[in-house]
Amino acid sequence: MSSNASDPTPPQTPSCTPTLPGFTCGLDATLRVIAGKWKPLILYFLAQGGPTRYGELRRAVRDVSDKMLIQQLKELEADGLVKRTDYKEIPPRVDYSLTPLGLGLAEALVPLCTWGTENLAEVTRVFARRETGNRKRPV
Repeated sequence: MSSNASDPTPPQTPSCTPTLPGFTCGLDATLRVIAGKWKPLILYFLAQGGPTRYGELRRAVRDVSDKMLIQQLKELEADGLVKRTDYKEIPPRVDYSLTPLGLGLAEALVPLCTWGTENLAEVTRVFARRETGNRKRPV
């Protein structure tokens, strides 16, 4: 790669060629796995501290309904990202943790978290403008 500032060659990005049937690229595969409003947050909080009880996760992922959290956890488990451990005790005790595949994905989300933190003020302004614009429109 040339170091010439006038070089029109774009910076190198990871290959985004299809590796599996049905996916346009690796990003497509990733986005399909984390599709859903809550999955990235679930992965983030599970990455913070090992096995996590359902109630802890429910408190960490604010505003999610029980139904949605259970559904998203089941999907993440079915996709091999989350491990559910049922201790077969009374009262019931279940916890969730990341599989190695899930941990790798959670680590890949760290730069997105960093970007969000670094740009929080601007993102807040963008959403405030969007909300203001939605209220001004006639129905």
